[in-house]
Amino acid sequence: MAMSDVTIGSAQGPIDARWHPAEPAAGARGAVICVGGFDGGFDGPAEGIYGDLAEALAEAGVGALRLDFRVKTSPGPIDDGTADVLAGIEWLAAQGVSRMALLGHSYGGAIVIRAAARSPFVAGTCALSTQTMGIEPTEVRSLAPRPLLLIHGGADWRLPPRLSEWVYSVAGEGRELHILDGATHSLRQRREDLWVLLVDWIDRVLPAEGPSS
Repeated sequence: MAMSDVTIGSAQGPIDARWHPAEPAAGARGAVICVGGFDGGFDGPAEGIYGDLAEALAEAGVGALRLDFRVKTSPGPIDDGTADVLAGIEWLAAQGVSRMALLGHSYGGAIVIRAAARSPFVAGTCALSTQTMGIEPTEVRSLAPRPLLLIHGGADWRLPPRLSEWVYSVAGEGRELHILDGATHSLRQRREDLWVLLVDWIDRVLPAEGPSS
């Protein structure tokens, strides 16, 4: 099924998104919500990996909703970003999706952790090159035993890998950390490795034999 532009209503205002529904023949397995950094956009890091990932996931039975943050300022507004992702979760639930994974980069990494801590629909959370500003240890701990995947570039000078290491240190059961040597903040130098990690993790969080959505 073709990707469609959608507008998600929220109490804070409309949110632009791109929806890649799962191919019916593949059998619906759930959906992934993807968000970028404070500057928003639909493409994500690693040379626009979100678009390619969304197409591949749809063919495998996993829908993908790429959200563009309403407010794009630096530093990113934590409460506004969290509200956007929670609105995306509510939108997917209204489409009949009951099992979701969240994927966020940089500022978006902190946002998906906060949103996951507030929603029972989230089966797993992945933070790429995450910031830690705005994340409370209790929020990270509350994700357990749901899977938490942390991926960071070893050469990230903007947000050093010790930030993901801190999140890992306070997380509980289900945590996983990968430091990709030679990768900077965008992770573009290790795109293929990032792809493999993400697809494998999503297959485990939203398995084909899991609850239908």
